Amino acid sequence: MTPFQHGGNIAAFAKTCGCQPDEVIDLSSNINFVTPRIDVDFNVLPIAPYPDYTELYERLANYMGVSIDQMEVFNGGSSAIFSLYAYLSDCRGGGTPTYSAMLPQTNVIYSPAYLEYKKAAERFGFEVHLIDRFSQMEVEVPEGSFVVFVNPATPDGAWYDMEPYLRRWAEQGCTVLVDESFLAFTSHPSVSRYLDRYPNLYILTSMTKYFGAAGMRIGVLVSSADNIAALRQREPLWKLSAFDTAYLLSAMEDEMFAARSEVANREAKAWLLDVLGSSPLVETIYPGEANFVLVRLRGMRVEELQRRLLPHRILVRDCANFDGLDAHHVRIAVKAIEQMEPLAEVLGG
Repeated sequence: MTPFQHGGNIAAFAKTCGCQPDEVIDLSSNINFVTPRIDVDFNVLPIAPYPDYTELYERLANYMGVSIDQMEVFNGGSSAIFSLYAYLSDCRGGGTPTYSAMLPQTNVIYSPAYLEYKKAAERFGFEVHLIDRFSQMEVEVPEGSFVVFVNPATPDGAWYDMEPYLRRWAEQGCTVLVDESFLAFTSHPSVSRYLDRYPNLYILTSMTKYFGAAGMRIGVLVSSADNIAALRQREPLWKLSAFDTAYLLSAMEDEMFAARSEVANREAKAWLLDVLGSSPLVETIYPGEANFVLVRLRGMRVEELQRRLLPHRILVRDCANFDGLDAHHVRIAVKAIEQMEPLAEVLGG
């Protein structure tokens, strides 16, 4: 695998299988298999005018429980990540930050974590300092560093109570980014409730993972009004298309979506955990609360499991390129039970 390879490359996998992309069962990508009801006719959607985001900002602010001046939208979560790193890098290089923390030279990433963080850190010249979440949660971070924590985590889905760590990092003068892209799959509240207490806190949400549309690129950064104002000064005027905006606005109007998603994901994940727990090929199941499960295989590398899954056109996520994991770790996304049934056949031994 390449250092920053991601799951969900359906087109390339379909060529390997000799099938069409829509015939692939993608268990590598942690996108909600339950989708909202969209009441938009995209064939007649007005696209001649420049997009207007007024309604989107109002609805998103209400949805996230923050004010409009505490949030900024981006063309996907990865774009938000790179924009924030670029901003902090420029501050470090001589710009004037809007917060009182020391300018971060070191990027602390609690790992394993989404690989775009490490990629962005290297791109913008941060000294990367990895902390193993599984064994080193109480290790002190360097003073004045930029701390990144994905919660619920990927690729294992573990959720952490952030408040004690936010307090400790604040005492160390750190700037903090908490990635909550999978929080909607849990019942836990956002750390946005601590914004007034920790002015150097940023929160990232990828709206399209929960709403089942990775192709609609919408990410949101939340922070203090001062931090967001500084970020907005650097951003282009138009970042989202009319299609992105219309999709998300319509998705948020589906009042029953959250309930449907919770029930379907809970039942499908329980089924998957039963399959994994009874499989002789599974050594360890990592506890987690998101819409995916990390396991370590017994006596088998993930590439061998993937070969066995090829006739079924099933793609899983080899986690060998995650820091702290190896070629025996695989992440399996929760999908509809009928889609996962061939996986159960293979895992039966």
